[in-house]
Amino acid sequence: MRLATHLLIVLTLLSICKAKGQTRYEPVGDSIKSSYLLKKSIVPVSFIGLSLIINNSNFEKRFQTNLRKKVGNNFESTIDNYLQFMPIVEMYSADILSMKAKNHWFDQTKYLLISNFISSTATHILKTRINKKRPNCSHQSFPSGHTTVAFTNACVLYNEFKKISPVLAYSGYAFATTTGSFRIINNEHYLSDVLVGAGIGILSAELVYYLEPLKNFNPFKKTRNITFVPQINKDDYGFYFAWNF
Repeated sequence: MRLATHLLIVLTLLSICKAKGQTRYEPVGDSIKSSYLLKKSIVPVSFIGLSLIINNSNFEKRFQTNLRKKVGNNFESTIDNYLQFMPIVEMYSADILSMKAKNHWFDQTKYLLISNFISSTATHILKTRINKKRPNCSHQSFPSGHTTVAFTNACVLYNEFKKISPVLAYSGYAFATTTGSFRIINNEHYLSDVLVGAGIGILSAELVYYLEPLKNFNPFKKTRNITFVPQINKDDYGFYFAWNF
């Protein structure tokens, strides 16, 4: 619990310090951007804060028990293994269909990978250090890794298409929410595990889109005739890349 609280403080301070630390010297446009980051931090920080409140509580345990009774104690589905990647499929499908996005496909990929690296690293550290027991009695329950990945991917999709296609942008969160719900229904995670995973995923992606790491690095920006498609199979995940000279 102490480590989770420290993570919440660190993530919050990173966003606030980056925003406030530059406001005095930034032009009006950058100041607005800083305020926007603070607003975007409210929801994920609230998720993380709420998860810390209900973590290991009687409410959480009763909620899990009652839910499993309603769906059946033998219920199991693997759909959450695939839904977490649906926002990625949506993003690259939109690129293939030539839908206008905020960034070039290479920049999308760059921010997607960096966001997932940050969120997955934070989740892995918490899992191994806290080692909370899952509802099914296995370990490393807190946070939910599937939910972290799903909300990280959904936030990247949202940032790329929120101004061009709001329906597409928000649809990623629908898939992410469904992923988190099935992690609970499948008796793999408690509610707090899913909430903190969602918070870490969103906050990580929002920080990446604010900081824009490696912003000017894009060797494919002026290159055409490139096909870049994610591939998701039962046992592995990857990308198909083709460049026609």
